[in-house]
Amino acid sequence: MNNIRSTLATVWRIASPYFNSDDKWAGRGLLAAVVIIELASVFLTVLFNRWNNVFYNALQERDQAVFTYQIGYFCVLAAFWIGLKVYQLYLNQWLQIRWRRWMTTRYLGGWLNDANHYRMQLLGDAADNPDQRIADDSQRFVEQTLTLGIGLLSSVVTLASFVFILWGLSNQAPLHLFGREIGIPGYLVWGALIYAILGTVLTHVIGRPLVDLNFRQQRFEADFRFNLVRTRENAEQIALLRGEPAERTRLLDRFGFVVGNWLGIMQRTKKLTAFTATYSQAAVIFPYVLIAPAYFANKIQLGGMMQTASAFSSVQDSLSFFITAYRTLAEWQSVVARLDGFENSIRGGDALAQRQDIIHVKPTAGDTIDLDDLLVTLPDGKPLLAADGFSLRDNERTLVTGPSGAGKSTLFRAVAGIWPFGRGAVHIPANASLMMLPQRPYLPIGSLHGAVVYPGQAASYDAGRVREVLTAVGLPQLAARLEEEAHWNRMLSLGEQQRLGIARALLHAPQFLFLDEATASLDEPSEAALYRLMTEKLPDTTVVSIGHRSTLDAFHQRNISLVRDGDRFTLRDKVEAAAS
Repeated sequence: MNNIRSTLATVWRIASPYFNSDDKWAGRGLLAAVVIIELASVFLTVLFNRWNNVFYNALQERDQAVFTYQIGYFCVLAAFWIGLKVYQLYLNQWLQIRWRRWMTTRYLGGWLNDANHYRMQLLGDAADNPDQRIADDSQRFVEQTLTLGIGLLSSVVTLASFVFILWGLSNQAPLHLFGREIGIPGYLVWGALIYAILGTVLTHVIGRPLVDLNFRQQRFEADFRFNLVRTRENAEQIALLRGEPAERTRLLDRFGFVVGNWLGIMQRTKKLTAFTATYSQAAVIFPYVLIAPAYFANKIQLGGMMQTASAFSSVQDSLSFFITAYRTLAEWQSVVARLDGFENSIRGGDALAQRQDIIHVKPTAGDTIDLDDLLVTLPDGKPLLAADGFSLRDNERTLVTGPSGAGKSTLFRAVAGIWPFGRGAVHIPANASLMMLPQRPYLPIGSLHGAVVYPGQAASYDAGRVREVLTAVGLPQLAARLEEEAHWNRMLSLGEQQRLGIARALLHAPQFLFLDEATASLDEPSEAALYRLMTEKLPDTTVVSIGHRSTLDAFHQRNISLVRDGDRFTLRDKVEAAAS
């Protein structure tokens, strides 16, 4: 019961925001329509049940006039039934896509809000495979929540409607055993109740392990797909290293988890299906076993017997809701757990950004980037580098050097405001524009125009200007392909990608430009040409570079070294470092 309450509380926490959102009236209206249609369907089921009595009595009495009338009456009921079911499905699907659209927008907003996706990874990414949770789990949650919710409502209303009918029929056709009449009020209701309770308990005992198995299956499937994508994205490096056998082994190992867990699901599902199929088949004959003695004792007509069987079936189906929906419930519970974990991870990332004992980026009225009592640490708290009273001066080109692992790239992340671990503050001029160019720039899949101007919109940058910049950075062959759509990170060499990164910087002209070995894959003459181009085209931009080539000294006015000081590195100007 505690588990049920916890799951329902989680479902309410996930679902209720939509019905209180900007789309609440449409959502509530569609939900109300679906519910009303379901209630109308239950009412028609009651009418069908009554029809059974009259129709089969007409057959027994060979009354052709009543038989013909009842055929027409059935057609009318069936037409209403079909219309209700068609529009219930249509409105249900309409509600599903609106609800899913809202959830997707909300999750993408929380995940991509102010580098929260990156902080979630730094925290260990408790929500594995966020792509699956946003794309698949949200869709399953909406669909299964509506299916189970409407199904449960239908079962409750059907039970309330038919239990009175079945109770009355029990009085009309009392229980007969061994030729004797036994007066048990509502014995058909009690029979259905006992039958359903036993089935529900046994179904839960047999099927309970499916919840954990389904949770693990979704995770293993997502991990396998993720590794397949990684293999596709790194196809060139794998081919160069002749890594296909190792990659095949690694992928098959991942798939082995999928297969192993699936075999567990198969075994458990086989047992559950064997029981539920037996239960369902026995449920067909069970009401006839109970009512047949009264029929043969002439206490009830054929129509009454068929009506009783139909009513018993409706009551038993309602009471057996959890049996018939158990597999869906198991999958749904695992989906709820995954979405709950994803939301907790989003909140964890947001909470990390609000803590006081982290690195804070603060606006300042000056024109320099100042590092105030800054200590950058690893996520486990181990010190990495420190800087206090250090400034990156406006319109000054600065080169940052130091041994690998000293924290140069992490320092850039701290300045960008995405690395929270540590203490102190980074003061940045208010309304200043910063651009970080890593060694491998991100080029979104789509048109080349959109990839070059990212994160800006293609429509905001004139195509002629983009072609001019591409030619300037040494990519004239791409100038005519602006509207071509492709996976540019896979099509272009790393050197070409780095040239595109510089083109992006020229288009955006940021106030501060940070180059994290952003030209390291180019030869020295090409690198020198790009730095001269930036000096010419971005005269008002403060450039801060990470690099290891001595030839970069000529393009920077200041050289900062990361020097080890005890258990951490510190920033020192090259002159100071040489003197020490």
